[in-house]
Amino acid sequence: MRLPVVAALTISLLSFAATLPAQAQGTQQTVQLAKIDVVKASTGYRASKVIGASIINDANETVGKVDDVILGDDRTSYAVLSVGGFLGVGNKLVALPYEAIRKTDEKLIIPGATKDALKALPEFKYASK
Repeated sequence: MRLPVVAALTISLLSFAATLPAQAQGTQQTVQLAKIDVVKASTGYRASKVIGASIINDANETVGKVDDVILGDDRTSYAVLSVGGFLGVGNKLVALPYEAIRKTDEKLIIPGATKDALKALPEFKYASK
């Protein structure tokens, strides 16, 4: 009686294995890794520290606040800024390439930016993925 049970299990396992994708033996799977300068990377800003930070212009006027940081499909990073409004009411979201922001003395600066110029940018809306 045990022989039919073993045979049935063997057939079931072989049937299951036949449905798996075939891979040639010895085929190497590669992952592209890049060595980076970890000391240089450690001097950057963490996204968690950037989000919520005030953005000032070169006249030391606050012109917005970082609402989010987006890593685009094009491998570009973007800063989503909240501009206008008061205490989060009536504000508008705009997006800029992160490279437009300069960091000096723990401050985030967009040289030449004004509240009006930022408010005039197209409104940023999150994709509904």
